[in-house]
Amino acid sequence: MNSSFLQTPIDYLKGVGPNRATLLKKELGIHTYQDLLNLFPNRYLDRTQYYKIGRLQRTSSEVQIVGKIINIKTVEQKRGKRLVATFIDETGKMELVWFRGHKWIRENLKLNTPYVIFGKTNWFNGTFSMPHPEMELLETHEKSIRSAMQPVYPSTEKLTNSGITNRVVNGLMQQLFSETKNGFTESLSKPLLEQLKLLSKSEALFNVHFPKNQELLARAQYRLKFEELFYIQLQLIRKNLVHKSKIKGYPFTQIGDNFSTFYKEHLPFELTNAQKRVVKEIRNDLGSNAQMNRLLQGDVGSGKTIVALLAMLIALDNGFQACLMAPTEILSVQHYNGLLELCKELNTSISLLTGSTKASKRREIHKNLENGSLNILIGTHALLEDKVKFSNLGLAIIDEQHRFGVAQRSKLWHKNEYPPHVLVMTATPIPRTLAMSVYGDLDISVIDELPPGRKDIKTVHRFDSNRLKVFRFIRDEIAKGRQIYIVYPLIQESEALDYKDLMDGYESIVREFPPHGPGPNYQISIVHGQMKPADKEYEMNRFIKGETQIMVATTVIEVGVNVPNASVMIIESAERFGLSQLHQLRGRVGRGAEQSYCILMTSHKLSQDAKTRLETMVRTSDGFEIAEVDLKLRGPGDLMGTQQSGVLNLRIADIIKDSEILKIARSYAMQTLKADPNLASEENIPIKKTFAQLVKYRNIWNYIS
Repeated sequence: MNSSFLQTPIDYLKGVGPNRATLLKKELGIHTYQDLLNLFPNRYLDRTQYYKIGRLQRTSSEVQIVGKIINIKTVEQKRGKRLVATFIDETGKMELVWFRGHKWIRENLKLNTPYVIFGKTNWFNGTFSMPHPEMELLETHEKSIRSAMQPVYPSTEKLTNSGITNRVVNGLMQQLFSETKNGFTESLSKPLLEQLKLLSKSEALFNVHFPKNQELLARAQYRLKFEELFYIQLQLIRKNLVHKSKIKGYPFTQIGDNFSTFYKEHLPFELTNAQKRVVKEIRNDLGSNAQMNRLLQGDVGSGKTIVALLAMLIALDNGFQACLMAPTEILSVQHYNGLLELCKELNTSISLLTGSTKASKRREIHKNLENGSLNILIGTHALLEDKVKFSNLGLAIIDEQHRFGVAQRSKLWHKNEYPPHVLVMTATPIPRTLAMSVYGDLDISVIDELPPGRKDIKTVHRFDSNRLKVFRFIRDEIAKGRQIYIVYPLIQESEALDYKDLMDGYESIVREFPPHGPGPNYQISIVHGQMKPADKEYEMNRFIKGETQIMVATTVIEVGVNVPNASVMIIESAERFGLSQLHQLRGRVGRGAEQSYCILMTSHKLSQDAKTRLETMVRTSDGFEIAEVDLKLRGPGDLMGTQQSGVLNLRIADIIKDSEILKIARSYAMQTLKADPNLASEENIPIKKTFAQLVKYRNIWNYIS
């Protein structure tokens, strides 16, 4: 079957016609024969059993019965009418009920003729009834391509209401298979099929839509999932290999004074083995002729900043500039202050560029960037403006990259003749399965140990009813000279409501911790999204300097505020936060030598998912384990934030449930490309052709990282 036939518009399939075609396109995105073929069932009903009315059980399960209708009547009810038919077999009788479509049903149903009915049964007033049954004349039922397992296809309310029921879709699928004579071109190589004992493409497609039994269905699904994941991995790995061979980077061959002096004399602490390993990986990349494209993952507080600085110093030693882009002003200011402190003994010039940089300062930065006297520029999206021109940008570091869109990142690439080396950093641990899929074209480094001397943060879950005890605990900690965060959720849809929660909370805290009075006096900072950046900055700085003991905030502080003296993080309405957010917030404390605490406050009403999230937080502080649980709870689209949500629009595989198949697919894709990088060998012809088709018809989503 040549693949251009499968690109035939769906309008031409017998039984579709213009109206149905419009609905299928709009509701399910089915434009071609190929799209219909790739509409895989959600579940299957076992139609091997036929039940007798007299032996039905009072469970509301789906059953199939052979019998006939002996009469039909209309019954008036409070609103409208219902149509009721009496259906009998040799063991008893039951009712079939319809609430809509009466005219059509009355005209088309035959009395006293054998039918096969299928649907859910209800037990009411001593009688079984079946609302809106699927019905087929026994004679037709015996003739159709009928598999024992009945597929149930994805649908929408609009389709069902327009008469495109599951049965209709099933009929269209039968029509498609009869037109294509089930002759589908094989898309995997013979060695792959033999080594993995896979069904052929045609057998797999037939058995996923019309399975004869459970075993064939399982083999068909495995084959199709493997294929889908194999081609995604093939594309990502190939992109990485092409990237390394085609996209030349500047080879940084010198390890000079900046790097060596800093490493030998100014390191504030001994690097952990994980940090040393990662620095080595980055040095290897920078020294090769290819452009570095590396993702650096490290949990909160694992010391990514120092690794980033060492990479920048290598760029400086080779006569290049470096930049670091962060998603928020607060974070970029913090990076700037941190790097200034680390570089105070070195002869390097560092500047900060954000939305609130004054015009005169901006002009000076632009000038020094272009004449090369400015070595390191740190900032927010402001770095992407066309006015910002580097004299020779050699390394771009992007922090928390999932917050930047693809177009924004590519702007950095075009600031030079050659693209700069790229290091992407994230404190949101990405589970391996997701990293392999979403960032499969990046090389990945992980800092998986915390610096020595860090104490584990004690995490507890408390209900609102324990609030007084929590207040007492806060008083004790402040008496020891510590500082406290109290964070309230901020969920965009209900900003007004959240703002009220925050203000109510703030007032009750001021009542508990008064600024003046007979006892100890307390100072409280407040930070939220509706404040002007300058006011936020002022409040943050008071807290950082230790002038205020309590910081009441919304999740503005999620990423990156560093106050070593803050030892308690209280998260209000913790059930309203996602796991990764809770983990990020907890990472704001535990940055000093003192024992730190995280207290999760919730009401007594908790969903199952919320309980799982809270239990996970109390049980572990391993960011990767937390990310795995989060991925299972939320699914991949959510985890990557909206810019990436299109990434894993998979047809049949599921990267969480099928992570084992994903690993196998990745290793086979790797082997295939290592042995035959251009897929030129005889045996790889099917793979090469399929790959070209996928790229041509864009059925593989272009993963961009």
